[in-house]
Amino acid sequence: MAGPGWAPPRLDGFILTERLGSGTYATVYKAYGKKDTREVVAIKCVSKKSLNKASVENLLTEIEILKAIRHPHIVELKDFQWDSDNIYLIMEFCAGGDLSRFIRTRRILPEKVARIFLQQLASALQFLNGRNISHLDLKPQNILLSSLEKPHLKLAEALFGQPPFASKSFTELEEKIRSNRVIELPTRPQLSRNCRDLLQRLLERDPDKRISFKDFFGHPFVDLEHMPCGRSLEQATALVVEAVKKDQEGNFSAALSLYCKALDYFVPALHYEVDARRKEAIKAKVGQYVSRAEELKALVNSSNRALLQQGTCARDLLKEMARDKPRLVAALEVASMAMAKEEEGQDDGDALDLYQQSLGELLLLLAAEPTGRRRELLHAEIQTLMGRAEYLKEQIKMKETRWEAESADRDGLSESVRSSCTLQ
Repeated sequence: MAGPGWAPPRLDGFILTERLGSGTYATVYKAYGKKDTREVVAIKCVSKKSLNKASVENLLTEIEILKAIRHPHIVELKDFQWDSDNIYLIMEFCAGGDLSRFIRTRRILPEKVARIFLQQLASALQFLNGRNISHLDLKPQNILLSSLEKPHLKLAEALFGQPPFASKSFTELEEKIRSNRVIELPTRPQLSRNCRDLLQRLLERDPDKRISFKDFFGHPFVDLEHMPCGRSLEQATALVVEAVKKDQEGNFSAALSLYCKALDYFVPALHYEVDARRKEAIKAKVGQYVSRAEELKALVNSSNRALLQQGTCARDLLKEMARDKPRLVAALEVASMAMAKEEEGQDDGDALDLYQQSLGELLLLLAAEPTGRRRELLHAEIQTLMGRAEYLKEQIKMKETRWEAESADRDGLSESVRSSCTLQ
């Protein structure tokens, strides 16, 4: 609020109250509509005296773009007016302030909260990118929160509480940006493999090597497909219907896969739901489906072990035929290590890494392998290994889903989803 003697400008249809912020060209006020609804808005007042020709063109472009776009995670321009002194942009009001302040007050954010914020931001960026619009000034101060009770948001700074090139001076900042030194991510807090991979690809200095928009939107950490939204429960329910059908038919492998896919949508549905009674009903259903998935896992696992044992002779024959191919022998050894890890049952993630490492090499070798018995055996082995890798992925996801479902109400997560983080 301003001091004594200060008064906001007058605008037909609105009562302007406290000053929310100000910059070189504009001041933003909180305001109320004079109509019955008393709608709360933010009004950006741009002084005509401060505008040159280029500034006028930029402002008109901003108005043109904002009037033409509607997205739940982009701040809405409701209308604009002008008088002899100012141009007024009547905007959606975001009561939670900006992301920068949100991070400062919490120091760091849990990865699962940062991920939901990132999904919302990515959704807005994808919308803009599809219309050939670039933001050009994307930073925490320009990302607004609809409320503090139900906030929304962006990635870099959020996880560690400081930006990747934090510096005490512009000289130090420039040196860090221009340096060829590899950017070391802090070891704490501990991050998931997907989160760390995305951060490193986003922080690549060479723009030609940096992750593209297409790859960013498709990255497994962003995972826009499973972003919490109004359709999450509907998508989960449709998959469960298919899972139950396959289960009743005795196709346990397909049923397990469908249950796991359904759980991928149930967790976002839990995060999206705000009604306590409906949330508890969803959690109860999730518990039932996880229990059935565990039973199916035991059945499928037993069947898979039998298939692996049946393939032992063909696997041994392939190894014998690969004596003149050291790379093939080495790749098959890695596959054997993956199977051994899986049998131990200690760390599915390690086993999955070994399967993927082996498959990457075997697929290259298959492409160069001439037609013949060895190629047939290699093709069959790759199919078996791919099946094991997919199965392990589902098991890892199921464990994560169960943990997320159990902790859906912790850390205020359910409160950090449905609000609209909006780009200013």
